[in-house]
Amino acid sequence: MNHSPKPRRLLDQVRDVIRLKHYSYRTEQTYIAWIRRYILFHGKRHPKEMGTTEVEAFLTHLAVQRHVSASTQNQALSALLFLYRHVLQITLDERIEAIRAKRSRYLPTVLTTEETRTLLSHTSGDCGLVLKLLYGSGLRLKEGLQLRVKDLDFGQHQILVQDGKGGKSRTTPMPKKMIEPLQQHLKRVHNRHQHDLKNGHGSVYLPYALERKYPNADRQWIWQFAFPSQGLSTDPRSGIIRRHHIHESTIQKRLKRAVREAEIQRK
Repeated sequence: MNHSPKPRRLLDQVRDVIRLKHYSYRTEQTYIAWIRRYILFHGKRHPKEMGTTEVEAFLTHLAVQRHVSASTQNQALSALLFLYRHVLQITLDERIEAIRAKRSRYLPTVLTTEETRTLLSHTSGDCGLVLKLLYGSGLRLKEGLQLRVKDLDFGQHQILVQDGKGGKSRTTPMPKKMIEPLQQHLKRVHNRHQHDLKNGHGSVYLPYALERKYPNADRQWIWQFAFPSQGLSTDPRSGIIRRHHIHESTIQKRLKRAVREAEIQRK
C-alpha cells in the first residue's frame, strides 16, 4: 500500500524558507509569532483562503484595538508579506490600506558628559565592558554583542562590524582606553574556550554559508564571540550545545540598574 508523505504544516514551511534565506533565528521567531496571530485572529482560516482584505483587517486591529507602535505594525506587515510572497507564492493584488499606527514623536534623551561618566562608573564586569565599548565606538547593542574575536583589530585600533544595519559591514575606531581592558578580557575568554574544548564543547554559531565554507571554523578561537555568555546553551536549530554571546536583555537590565544607582533623573 502506497503511503504518500504528509504535507508539512504551514509554520514548518515558513521555517524552512526562512532558514533557506539565512534569516536570523530572532527573525524566524518574530515572523512565526505574527503569522500565528494572524491565523488565530481570523478564526484559524488558512492564509491561502485569505488575502489583502484580511491582512488589512488584522493590521487595523493592531493599530486601533491593540494600540501597537508604527514599528510593531510594520513588523507584522513584513511577516505577512513574507508568508504570501515567499511561502505561499501568492501576490496580494492591491495596496494594503490598513489604518496605520501613529509614529512616535519623542525626541531622544542625550546625557551630558558628566552624566555619562557617572553612569558608566556604576557598571562593572563583562556588562560594563560592553557598555563602555558601545559608548566609545558608537556600536549598536546587537553589533557589539555579535563581535567575534577576529573583529577586534588591536594593531590598527579599529573594530570590524560585520552585517550591521542594512546588511552592510563597516569599521569603527577602537577607543584607546579600551585596548588594555579588552585584551585582558579576551585572555579570560580564551581560557574559558580552552576549557570548553577539553570538555567536548567549544562550538560557536556561524551563519550557514560560513559553516559550509569552513566546516571546522566553529571551534576555532578567532570565530568565538568576544562577549560570550556565562553558560552553555542548546542551539534551537541544530541542537548542538554551544556558548552564545551575552543576551541583549542582560545588558539592558544592567544599564537600567546603573541608571538607578547613578540617580540620573531621565528616561
